[in-house]
Amino acid sequence: MEVPFVDLQAQYQSLRPQMDEAIQEVLDNTAYILGPGVSDFEEAFADFIGVSNVVGASSGTDALRLALLGLGIGPGDEVITVANTFIATCEAISHVGADIVLVDAHHETYNIDPAKIEQAITERTKAIIPVHLYGQPADMDPIMEIAERHNLFVIEDAAQAHGAIYKGRKVGTIGDVSCFSFYPGKNLGAFGDGGAVGTNNDELAHHIKILTNHGQEVKYEHLIIGYCDRLDSLQGAVLSVKLPYLDGWNVSRRSRAALYDDCLANIPGIVTPYVSPENESVYHLYVIRVTDGRRDALRQYLDENGIATNLHYPIPVHLQKAYSELGHKVGNFPVSERVTKQCLSLPMYAELTDQQVCFVSETIRNFMVGNL
Repeated sequence: MEVPFVDLQAQYQSLRPQMDEAIQEVLDNTAYILGPGVSDFEEAFADFIGVSNVVGASSGTDALRLALLGLGIGPGDEVITVANTFIATCEAISHVGADIVLVDAHHETYNIDPAKIEQAITERTKAIIPVHLYGQPADMDPIMEIAERHNLFVIEDAAQAHGAIYKGRKVGTIGDVSCFSFYPGKNLGAFGDGGAVGTNNDELAHHIKILTNHGQEVKYEHLIIGYCDRLDSLQGAVLSVKLPYLDGWNVSRRSRAALYDDCLANIPGIVTPYVSPENESVYHLYVIRVTDGRRDALRQYLDENGIATNLHYPIPVHLQKAYSELGHKVGNFPVSERVTKQCLSLPMYAELTDQQVCFVSETIRNFMVGNL
């Protein structure tokens, strides 16, 4: 049996008539830039998240950068985030000229450890960026309490967490501003790059919208120096077709994750994802840890048996060559380092079948138990 890591073709075929019609409508009205395809999606996604404003962006990375710029964060400022994240979180901080301050991940959730944040705060700290990694909500209540005590902004990196729920609230509604990615493989994915910024701050949303479009509110009247960071109409149209299905897809992902949990239970050396009973992950990724040192060998064995896997992420940010200037070394963030050495992402998408999940799990069991 072949099990792909993600099957975008299956999703497309299930929506093909609607998708083709929506794309054709954009082609027919030729409103390719900031047309109704964008504004309609922004309104619908704002309703879905539960915020008053959504501004489309050209990518999730740009959404993070725009959020930082909109909050006035730049050179001389510090922004705290977690070492266990995709590099885009840190790139956005670098792009605005601020300094990155890393803290370690929590040993169960792999998200930022709130207990490590306060000791990293200085007089130059302006914001915290918690990452809802793999679709698992970060622990937002203590983060918000710390931010309030120290008068800091909170920017939720929700690039992997469309629809995830933290203690009854959707992620993206808790901090001052939230950022989403619509990279094709995301739970809500475009047919290319795309992103969005969400906030209940009308003034901030207005400022970010101007930033995305060359600093102009009216064409050719440039109020500030801006960027070309717009979500294009074709991607907006694609996302508008998909959005009504997102809740159902997330339910399916949770169901697949629960089956994985059951099938992988009690296998020596395998740790399945932890999710707080108060929260609901959307399982953008289903990431196990292989704790006996055989992660790479298991991955090769799965590949030989037709099962695609991935590593999210094999090198923590502080050990990336791009961030060698931060001066960190091995051992500075032990939880993040342990996770990146042991993590293995298994196939996860809404169309994954029970048979496929059981095959993947049984193949893992055969390797782990059969090679003790």
